[in-house]
This record gives sequence, C-alpha cells and structure tokens, in this order.
Amino acid sequence: MTDRTLLIVWHSRTGASQQLARAAARGARASVHQDGLSATAVRVECVHASRADEQRMLAAAAYLFVAPENLASLSGVMKEFFDRNYYAVIDRIEGRPYAVIISAGSDGHGAARQVERIATGWRLRPIAEPMIVNTDAQTAEAILAPKHLPPAHLEAAAELGAALAAGLAMGIF
Repeated sequence: MTDRTLLIVWHSRTGASQQLARAAARGARASVHQDGLSATAVRVECVHASRADEQRMLAAAAYLFVAPENLASLSGVMKEFFDRNYYAVIDRIEGRPYAVIISAGSDGHGAARQVERIATGWRLRPIAEPMIVNTDAQTAEAILAPKHLPPAHLEAAAELGAALAAGLAMGIF
C-alpha cells in the first residue's frame, strides 16, 4: 500500500450507480476537509470499472464498489473488473477495508452477495453492510430509462464515502 487512497470502482448502465459513486466521492472528499485534515491525508479516486486495474487496486488503501444489479447478479462490466483483477491482486490486498453500493430495480441482494464472495476471496474487511438502492424499476421501459435518484439516496452514498475516508484519515482502517 503506497498511500491512503480510497478507490471507488463503479459501473452504471442507466446512471444510478454513477450518481451514487460520484456522491460517495464527494462525501469522501468533504469529510477530509470538514475534519480539518490535510487535503493529502486521503486521496479519492473514482474510476470506471473498465479502467480500474491492478496498479490502482494495489495502490489503494480501501475500496468502494458501486454497481447495478442486472438479472439478479452484477453487471457484466463490473464482473469483468473483478475477473480481470482477481488473481493479479490476490494475497496482496488482504485486510483492506471495503464497502459496496448496489443499484437495483427491486432486490439487489444477488449482486451484493457476489461482491461479498469476491471480497472474501481477497480477504478484504467489510466496514458496512451492503447499501442497496432500490429504484423500483419493474417494466422494460422503467428498467432501461435513465435514472434520477432522490437526494436521500445520494446523501446515504455520500455518508458511506465520508465514513471510509474518515476511517482512512484517522488510521482506523
């Protein structure tokens, strides 16, 4: 681990997960400044899953994975991120903290379980229960439509990002 970087890896099909990832990053950055910590105490990197690689994973001190659930499992791009990086970082990131945010049309638990199983294999340490944001999208039109999340969901994501950043800055994690 080279620094105190919070790596937020996200994928989004309809905008919900991207909004949640950006809110979490905003909350993380604000937390460091509000607590009077040095702006360099924690670096927040918000990266699309297609660009998250072994070097970023190894450089990070903590992770927040943000993804949509599609057909009761992780979106393909997010799953590909995990597939591509799994063996490259195994036994090299154990013990690092992580959290997960899933945007789902109804349930979200299948995707959350997938991330939990992968994180268990990496021996990461969960710092919060999975946050599942239910958009109640049940028709084909609603599922495919661009999402505009209510402020309460974005605030919850910001709070989770803030908690991760504060924990890193204070040396709790």
